[in-house]
This record gives sequence, structure tokens and C-alpha cells, in this order.
Amino acid sequence: MNNLVFTPAYQLAQMIKQRQVSAVEVLEAYLNQISQNNSKLNAICTLNENALETAKQADEALTKGEDWGLLHGVPITIKDIFETEGLRTTAGYKPLKNYIPIRDATVVARLRNAGAIILGKSNTAELAGEYQSVNDIFPPVNNPWNQDYTAGGSSGGSAAAVAAGFSPLDIGNDVSGSIRQPAHFCGVCGLKPTDRRVSSAGQIPEVPGQPKCIRQMQTVGPLARCVEDLRLCFTLIAGADIRQPDIAPVPLDTISDKSLQDLRVAWMDGWEQLPVASEIKSAMQTVAHNLTQAGVKIESWIPPLDIEEALQLSDRLIAYNFVYSQPMDFATARKRIPMIFREMTQGDKDLRKISNMGGYLPELLNPTLKGYFTALTTRDKLIAQMDAAMEPWDAWLCPVAMTCAFTHRPMGEFIDVDGKKVPYLLANGAYTSLLNLTGNPVVVIPIGFTEDGLPIGMQVVGKRWKEMELLNIAGKLNEIIGDLSPEFSQ
Repeated sequence: MNNLVFTPAYQLAQMIKQRQVSAVEVLEAYLNQISQNNSKLNAICTLNENALETAKQADEALTKGEDWGLLHGVPITIKDIFETEGLRTTAGYKPLKNYIPIRDATVVARLRNAGAIILGKSNTAELAGEYQSVNDIFPPVNNPWNQDYTAGGSSGGSAAAVAAGFSPLDIGNDVSGSIRQPAHFCGVCGLKPTDRRVSSAGQIPEVPGQPKCIRQMQTVGPLARCVEDLRLCFTLIAGADIRQPDIAPVPLDTISDKSLQDLRVAWMDGWEQLPVASEIKSAMQTVAHNLTQAGVKIESWIPPLDIEEALQLSDRLIAYNFVYSQPMDFATARKRIPMIFREMTQGDKDLRKISNMGGYLPELLNPTLKGYFTALTTRDKLIAQMDAAMEPWDAWLCPVAMTCAFTHRPMGEFIDVDGKKVPYLLANGAYTSLLNLTGNPVVVIPIGFTEDGLPIGMQVVGKRWKEMELLNIAGKLNEIIGDLSPEFSQ
């Protein structure tokens, strides 16, 4: 039973179709795992009461020769910011605590159409706006490997659920690292696709009925225990959507036939001005050594970008996105103002200048259309610059965050990085938000553990619109590095 809940989704689908196990047995295994452990982790916030009946229908369909799709009968979870028809969707926001959507988000509908069974919803940061999964409706999400530590955010419930064997597959979103940082913290795999590759129709933080405000840097992608599940899920959810016309009908790319020895891989363990914990650096260096030993052409490389200017541009665009998408009520302001104050006053002085929270207060307090368009124009230039810089490389490897999982703390409190006090947002988002800005697809894979037993992840960065090639490369690299996704056993 325990092994069943740690079986990849693609294998579960095969087992169900071949009658090696029933959809009901698989569902009950997950429900048992959740019942035994969720009270310690708070990863699942809502269960689907109709899931068992749907699993019975999936088994009956097979007896009639009916095939629902690639995920026939496989239970999955969905981050609680995606609308699920008939199933509570709160986004961790109190005014939505009893919200029951009448329609699925596009990605949810596509997974249901592929035969997946929605087991439940995974806990999240309020309105997906934090690097810890904390809100006023449900208890905070704890890290499966040490409950005193955060699972990350805003897809912390998603990552913890996959790591703990509550679900083989989850759907999250990522505007500044919300898939990748939790995947790194919890020791699972995650995919941030290219901008506008996957529809975000039916997604909150825009409260239902409000206009869609976040149209830049926002991506939707899967979290899973293996790269193969990321690949399977991505092929199901990617593509044009009539509900979101700016999702272009770009076909999935064709995988090249390059061997490992023909790949050109770049790597770095950090920018000089952005500290990275020594254990992460050491793990990255070990990866580079092992890939070299396997015959991969790997070179140390830092993109020719002004990283400080890029991060400040990212922060300005995020401010423009969130000033309209986030509610401006008293309760929200009461939480955000202390966070902004801590970000501006805590941490190393030079690093606070890079974080520059005070620099984009004007965008939060008095946003202008001209300022937004100016930031977008600068972003276009940076995307072109990154595209040109990435041209010689098949993939670029870099850290996910400055640290591994940290202890629960108030939003905005500094993070200790080997004795250096780093502003909260910078420590969590410096290495991820750049890639939302440039639009590159990224796969996170586990590469090791700290001395304290916390997982370490790594970003594998690809060229825009080349997700299938990137996933293929990430899978090959993962074979060399070894399957390091840990198994929850508490």
C-alpha cells in the first residue's frame, strides 16, 4: 500500500488499465495516506467527496472497454487557486472560504478529460502571494521532512502533497518561483513552462468576477515525483484556449536526437552578489563533476545580464500585476504593510539595495499606464538578450533559491544564508524571478540533501518554447544524478 502511493502517475495509469490494481484501490491508498499524515502537514485543504464514486465509474468503464485517456482512474490534486466545478476553491482567502465554482479551470478540465480523478485541493498561500503557504482559513503547510520548516510557497501544499504520497501529481502556478521553490524545499520535480504556453483561465488570484490583471510572467505547470510525469501532464494541459485568446496555438517542439555526449550544458552555483548556501553550492559542484565524468560537455557560465537591474525590473512588473489583482481591503493591507517594512529594514544593507523594496513602492501606491508599458518594453529587450545568450546551450543549470527550506517565520523576516542576513523576498526569489522575467521554461529536479536531511533542488533552464526538449534533457540528467526524490515515511 505504501509503495502504491509513491508510484508515478504514468505507471499507475498503466497498472489500472492492465487491471493490476483498480482505480478504487489506488484512491483508497491515497485517502489512507492522507488520513494518517495530513494533520501533521496540512497539505490537503479540501477532499472531493465524489472521488470514490468516480473511481468506481472508472473501473466499470474499463470492464466495458472504455478508455478515458492517459490518466484513466489516476487520482490527482489541484492547487486551491484553480476553480474546480462543484468543489470548494478558496485560494486561502477568507471571502472565498465557501466559494463553489460552477466551472473547471481550463487545466482542470483538460486533466479530467484525460481520465484523472480530482482527489482534492492542495493548500496555498493566500491568493498565491507568498513564499510560505499560509492563509487565514487553513493551518500553514509544514515541510514533510521537518515540520518546523516551511514547505515553501505559494504551491507549498502541492509540493508537500506529492512528497508525502498524498498525490502523484499536482497543478501549481508560478509568477516568481511558486512551483520551483516548493519543489526544491520538498524534494520533488516541478515544471515552469514558457509564458503563455498553458492557459490560466479559471485561476485566482483575480477574485471571481474581476478582470484578469496578471498577464505577464504568470505560468501554470505540474509538480510530480518524476520528470516523466511532468512530461505527461504538460502534454495534456499545454495549448491554445478559447477562454484565454493570448495563449498561442504553438505546437509542442520536437525532441532532438542528441546523445548525452553531444549536449552542451552550462552551469553556475550563484551570482557573486547573490549569496547561496554552501551546501547548495557543494551539491551543484557535485552535479557538474558527475556530468563531466559521464561525458557531458558542461562549462561554467554566467549569463551576460545585469542581474540587479533585471531583478528590480521583475519586482516592478510584479508590483504592477499585484496592485490590481490583489484586493486592497483593510485586512490585506494590515498583513502586507508589516511585510514591506521588514523587507525594507531587515537584512544586509547592500542586499537591501538589490531587493529595493522601497524602489517600487510608487508602482504599488500610484501605478501609471506609462510606467507599466515602459517596464514591458525593457522586459522585451531582456528577453531578446537572454534568447541570444542561451543560443549556444542546450540547458543551463543554476540554484533554485539561496537556501533550502527554512523555519516558519513572519512574512518578510530575513533569511540566514551561512551567517549573512538576506532580505526575505530576495533570498526566496532572486534565482527564480529572473526566469519568469525572461520567460524561459524551467524544470526543477532533486540533486541531494543537506546535513539536516532537507532536500536540495536544481533549476534546469531551457530555451523558450522548447519544453519537450528541456524535459528530455532533464530526464537524462536525472538518470546520471540519480533518483534522489526522498520517500516520506513518517
